[in-house]
Amino acid sequence: MIPLRIKVDANADEPFVVRLRSFEGSVAGDIPIALDARDVVLERVSDAAEYRGEGGCIRVHGIDPSQIDGDVLLVNPHRGSADRLVRASSPHNTFLVTERCDQLCVMCSQPPKAHHVDLFAHFEAAALLAPEGATIGISGGEPTLYKEELLNFLVQTMGKRTDLRFHILTNGQHFDELDMPMMRSLERERIVWGVPLYCRSPEVHDEIVGKQGAHARLVETLGFLCRAGAQIELRTVLMKRNAPGLTALARFITSTLPFIQTWAIMQLESIGYARQNWQRLFHDSSAEFDGVGRALDLVRSRGIEAQLYNFPLCTVPASYRHLAPPTISDWKRAYLDECRDCTIKDGCGGFFEWHPKKHGYAKLGAQS
Repeated sequence: MIPLRIKVDANADEPFVVRLRSFEGSVAGDIPIALDARDVVLERVSDAAEYRGEGGCIRVHGIDPSQIDGDVLLVNPHRGSADRLVRASSPHNTFLVTERCDQLCVMCSQPPKAHHVDLFAHFEAAALLAPEGATIGISGGEPTLYKEELLNFLVQTMGKRTDLRFHILTNGQHFDELDMPMMRSLERERIVWGVPLYCRSPEVHDEIVGKQGAHARLVETLGFLCRAGAQIELRTVLMKRNAPGLTALARFITSTLPFIQTWAIMQLESIGYARQNWQRLFHDSSAEFDGVGRALDLVRSRGIEAQLYNFPLCTVPASYRHLAPPTISDWKRAYLDECRDCTIKDGCGGFFEWHPKKHGYAKLGAQS
């Protein structure tokens, strides 16, 4: 698994953001690349890779400099570590802005915590150092618990970097009409809002997220986002509890939410609460795909894009595989022994690193 936290030494009192540059990375042909004040350049490699810049020196341990060239780090000198906020070679970069949340989803992969540390200033610094044309994810917890800070971050960052795009996950519980002017001031084509809706039934949705009234509030928010001109990616994690209602949800989407850009049906990730509840939550779509297929057919027949996220291709009927892009982030993606001789592996997103080997998909195997 690709490490997102690495060991570093730094002579500083407070956390800070830097971008790593190797000797080769600081030159394009014969023309030196202009360095930012936050850049540190590789000087030598001994027992550690030593970088130096305007802010001083840092030493990076346990990873080859070629694997982190161009990466943007949030260095915590007291902890002796750094988080790779932006990996230059990866399209999968996400800022975890908080671990607090006001819902308690039965399958949550990032169980909420009570504390919060405001890192928005560091996230802005990191975003400004991201590669050209990057898309940055914003996740939690629930980012809109800090809505004012989040919207200000977007305004500032997008104003300074007109090439950046953002994908923001939110449970859709905290927007109100006072937010409309700022939402409309953003370049809306550069932001996708990923919003979860798990069932047409308010009772089932509220049961899944552990919050009474969440469904009704979410539907209001979806209308708000529509009026704001936002791009909406509606997300539905597939589980035993909501699988029987997929067709009803598809009808609700086509009749009430036709303004969404994408409906993503997502396979379960066996981590956090989902791992604890796996046996009662996991819906084996490799053995029971018909309901998923009917729901996809219905929304697509009405002109709404639909996709399958986190579905290994061999678990999906051939006629639907073009709807299953490789969505599992590279740092947590793995392949099984059964994948070794698969002829469609190159286009497959594989499995989560922590996918259970003994109670996963019933129909699994290499394609030839």
